[in-house]
Amino acid sequence: MPAVVSRTVWIHDVSVPSLVLGSSQRPEIVDDATIGSFEVVRRRSGGGAVLLMPGEVVWLDALIPNGDPLWSDDVSRASHWLGGVWVAALGYGEVHRGPMVRTPWSSLVCFAGLGPGEVTVDGRKLVGISQRRVRAGARFQCAVYARHDPSVLPGLLRLTSAERAECAAALVPVGTVSCAPDVLSRFLDALPS
Repeated sequence: MPAVVSRTVWIHDVSVPSLVLGSSQRPEIVDDATIGSFEVVRRRSGGGAVLLMPGEVVWLDALIPNGDPLWSDDVSRASHWLGGVWVAALGYGEVHRGPMVRTPWSSLVCFAGLGPGEVTVDGRKLVGISQRRVRAGARFQCAVYARHDPSVLPGLLRLTSAERAECAAALVPVGTVSCAPDVLSRFLDALPS
């Protein structure tokens, strides 16, 4: 987080296959035997791990300062506006306005649960959003998959074969966007002024 937060969007390009651990996850969950060439990094937001593959994910951060018209002191409503921007950019989907939906796998893998502000299509999670808040503002980290193989991420974690199969099954409903090359420009166009 910068010391002074202004309304900003950071667009990221994934250059190497990466396993991103959530802020509270310990490195011991990574399976050293299968991680291979994947880079393991940690984010300071969110709980569960996220898989980032070059050319397979749209990844951006949206920052807003405390006091911005988009700001909400209510953490559970803070990203509703951002979900609305994603829906406008995609031209479909619904913003999840309810409480966090946890599953047996959501503390381990981000896309196995559903948080406020995230976007679904026909019950499938499409846009993942995590947030980090400091006194100066909030940073919302967003991921949308253009391609998603539910078996890859569980295969990188220290799980039994049965647990990997269960975790992969929990990730089968994750949606993908077919308009990934254009979605970034549409996202930027849909941002409130």
